Amino acid sequence: MLAKVVMVVMLLAVVTALFVSVYFLVNDKGDKRRALNALKVRVALSVLLIIFLIVGYAMGWIHPHPALQLP
Repeated sequence: MLAKVVMVVMLLAVVTALFVSVYFLVNDKGDKRRALNALKVRVALSVLLIIFLIVGYAMGWIHPHPALQLP
């Protein structure tokens, strides 16, 4: 259950960082550094989420849906 909460929170953080970067890209006319930093955060969060999924599956914290398991 905790793994699912962590995954949802991380996905929400990725989407939030994406919208923040779009906001900075539109509103900061001359300076795009804040948009770039927000996109860096989004990429870092995405990488952390993928690593968490791999580690969680390897440790047995998360399981694929039974219909998707191979015989």
